[in-house]
Amino acid sequence: MSKIPTYKQFLEQFPDDDACLEHLMRTRYGDRHECQSCGKSAHYYRTRGRGSYTCEYCGFQVYPKAGTPFEKSRTSLHSWFFAMFLFCASRNGVAAKELERQLGVTYKTAWRMARLIREYMGEVDGEGPLGGAGRKIVEADKAFVGGKDKQGEDDKTIVLGIVERDGEIVTRVVKDRRENTVVPEMVKVIKRGSNVATDEGGAFRNLIEYGYNHGVVNHSRGEYVRGNIHTNTVEGFWNIFKGAYRGTYIHVSPKYLQTYLHEFEYRWNLRKSQHLMLPILLQAFAKPERRAPSVAKAGQSVA
Repeated sequence: MSKIPTYKQFLEQFPDDDACLEHLMRTRYGDRHECQSCGKSAHYYRTRGRGSYTCEYCGFQVYPKAGTPFEKSRTSLHSWFFAMFLFCASRNGVAAKELERQLGVTYKTAWRMARLIREYMGEVDGEGPLGGAGRKIVEADKAFVGGKDKQGEDDKTIVLGIVERDGEIVTRVVKDRRENTVVPEMVKVIKRGSNVATDEGGAFRNLIEYGYNHGVVNHSRGEYVRGNIHTNTVEGFWNIFKGAYRGTYIHVSPKYLQTYLHEFEYRWNLRKSQHLMLPILLQAFAKPERRAPSVAKAGQSVA
């Protein structure tokens, strides 16, 4: 298993803003691409004093940051890249306070950067599908996050985790623990005919009716493994996430909890290819769609 690049290696590849912008340009557009204005296969040169590149034939400009989390940010591109490096290098999550210290930005800026990076990690990671006939068992389990343990008060946020053994995990924040809330989320990502392992929770009791082969371990009776039926994998993920929740974040608003889950999903799903975490994150920006010829005229720029 290759390791995540070191800070020294990161700086060698991305020493300054210019290197970051060049990477963004070549990743999204390539060395040559068809100009939206003149229609020629052109090489684009960096525009002096601007964050854009200019067509060698007609002067049409493109802005590599357009359509990315960096588009409207006044924070340097190098700071954004370094923040993404920190998210990939960390095992226990990255708090906005840490970004504030590392980047020398305000807490408000650091919090916004962290939120956008987590959302972007979720987009890049995608969701399922998991399982299928002949594939490994899919585990599903609910967990309760946050809130205060007060007798008679149910103020914790309910989250659902679904993981294919030796494969990927998908998480969901759900509004309650009832079957008609939980199972539809499972159906979205687990293929019919899959072997599914859960605990004895009431939400899972009718999974056979949804086309799954369902195995149960009864935790309330002290049963945690029965043959190959267990939920140890997904519970391991919850242990990692809850440890970071308590140690790194202290408190997370239910409104943004899903974005924090995306952060941990991304790292979990690439745990066997850690060296690819940062490259994938820095290369997943889609190339902007080509504009209609009547809109993109010579001399115009695209933002």
